[in-house]
Amino acid sequence: MRNFNVAGLALSAILVTGAGAQAATITIADPGYATAQATAFVVKAVLEDRLGTDVKIVNAASVPVIWEALARDTGDIDVWTDVWLPNQAAAVEQYVTKAGAAKLSPLFYAGTQGYCVTKSAAEQGVKSVYDLADPDKAKLFDAKGDGKGQIWLGASGWLSTQIEKVRARDYGFADFFDLETTDEAIATASLDKASKDGKGWIGYCYGPHQNFARYELVHLQEPAHDDKTFTFVNPKDDPAWFEKSAVKSAYKDAEIHIAYSKSVADRAPEVARLLERVQFDTQTVSQLAFEIAVNKKTPDEAARAWVKAHPDLVAKWQAP
Repeated sequence: MRNFNVAGLALSAILVTGAGAQAATITIADPGYATAQATAFVVKAVLEDRLGTDVKIVNAASVPVIWEALARDTGDIDVWTDVWLPNQAAAVEQYVTKAGAAKLSPLFYAGTQGYCVTKSAAEQGVKSVYDLADPDKAKLFDAKGDGKGQIWLGASGWLSTQIEKVRARDYGFADFFDLETTDEAIATASLDKASKDGKGWIGYCYGPHQNFARYELVHLQEPAHDDKTFTFVNPKDDPAWFEKSAVKSAYKDAEIHIAYSKSVADRAPEVARLLERVQFDTQTVSQLAFEIAVNKKTPDEAARAWVKAHPDLVAKWQAP
């Protein structure tokens, strides 16, 4: 929920080759996290069951690689259902606006980002981002016993993680915390233990997400988003990105879209037409993610159960 590997991986390491992709096959990216799997597998189920489309799911954890595959337009990846704006604005500008190699659905649902703490930390007075600059309150998140708190900034492959490094500096708490960048599963395990033990935990959080159904999480207060105080330079564009960035206000609510390769409209116009009409909502995606991540249903099982329970909405997507 999510975001973006600055380095990227070789396409050949994780994607099927374009030469092997069949014109009638639609490939959908699966980045491995539950919220994106929820939307990807719902789209897969609808395309297969309502349009008779041959669909393949492609595992691809690196968002830049997904965009590069969309832009190649050779069938490596045709559909990406988790385009967060403004987080992925640089990719949209490069591949959609300028190159015209991919298209972006006009419909979207809302995504939220910020910091969350466990209820026990909030009850001990950590309610604002500015509380984190208090060394005594930072120690509430000291799980290592070294006198510093630990805060999860996100996974190493997410662009939002780079934004969080800037926010930690500009909100004034970086010196009082270990700024952790680990896989989300590791962060969730730490959150799970802290919640069960009644201890403090803090980290980057985004919605939709299954954790809001699993734990009592509290969003920290921070200044409302202001474009004048939210300047982030993409590391891909400038090696001095950290020094030139300044972020002292909250994220704007994200818009989460679907993107697809340009050739889909020619190869499978009925698929492109449906993708332009698919629209989720935050609660739906959170619940689907909960079924996948917590109730341990496969993404396909959760998606097909949801599609079966919502025939009128799916029919609306499919209408001519």
